[in-house]
Amino acid sequence: MERFAALIDALVYTRSRNGKLALIANYLRSTPDPDRGWALAAMTDGLDFPAVKSSAVRGLIMERVDPVLFQLSRDYVGDTAETVSLLWPDPAHAVEAPPTVSQAVHTLQHMTRATVQVELGELLDRLDANGRYALLKLATGAMRIGISSRLAKVAFAQAFDVSVDDVEEYWHGQLPPYAELFAWAADGAPPPDAAGLPLFRPFMLSHPLEGAALASVEADFASYAAEWKWDGIRVQIVRVGDETRLYSRSGDDISASFPEIVAALDIEAVLDGELLVRGSHQWRRGRGRGEFQCPAAAAWAQDRVEEDARRLSRLRAALRRAGCRGRGPAPFRMGAAPHRA
Repeated sequence: MERFAALIDALVYTRSRNGKLALIANYLRSTPDPDRGWALAAMTDGLDFPAVKSSAVRGLIMERVDPVLFQLSRDYVGDTAETVSLLWPDPAHAVEAPPTVSQAVHTLQHMTRATVQVELGELLDRLDANGRYALLKLATGAMRIGISSRLAKVAFAQAFDVSVDDVEEYWHGQLPPYAELFAWAADGAPPPDAAGLPLFRPFMLSHPLEGAALASVEADFASYAAEWKWDGIRVQIVRVGDETRLYSRSGDDISASFPEIVAALDIEAVLDGELLVRGSHQWRRGRGRGEFQCPAAAAWAQDRVEEDARRLSRLRAALRRAGCRGRGPAPFRMGAAPHRA
């Protein structure tokens, strides 16, 4: 836990993207399993401990220090985890050594609302201020240290000199502490087997052309194609076997929000496209992340990534796109079916 706390502390004070990447990559290389896997999950919002709420943390500290002092300190500091970690008093009795990340996660996973006041307090007693801050951030899921899921995946790729596209592909379907993912990247084991699962595939994204690359395009426009920029949401629809999933650009599963789109694909394929709304309909965002409601949604397939278990990304764009014409019933091509929440 001490190494993880030092990492979190360093990330908080590091503004440079490259600096953050170097810190995470070094931690992942030098930390043993399963601690590094749990730490990676914590940094990418992959952990949830239902028993640990902010109210429980506030209750714990107000049992140990004057409640008015806590409120004034919290208002000044602006962060509950930092305030509690600094105000927490030294234990009056001997305590065990600081827990590892794995031990802390195991304890947090088995806490209940009836035991959290005692067990979380015991964990905090075993840590110094930096350790308490890291533990509370991990426990409450409010890291806020400037680390996106994508940044963590890039750091993982840099740590073990593997392709970030491969990391993106193998990541989905893996659960913390990502034992198979680390075995592949760090130890040379076979990659995680995702066969038969409708998992997210990394998007092929556009990027700006500069210098010689831009000059080569300008010199031979006939070899390039232009396409419409649809004003919608980039999505990927994946069907494997009898299962179909709809993913957003960030890899969130939004299948439940658009069941008519999911039901429209009846072949095994991975299609890249745009989720559109026909007409002047209003969108309403649901409570959960990636949950949307829309009265008339449709998907426009722009590219084929896979079909019948064949990877097509190495084919020319024109060949891939030609196979999108006429795919699926109307709601998938460009239809407008009434949306059901």
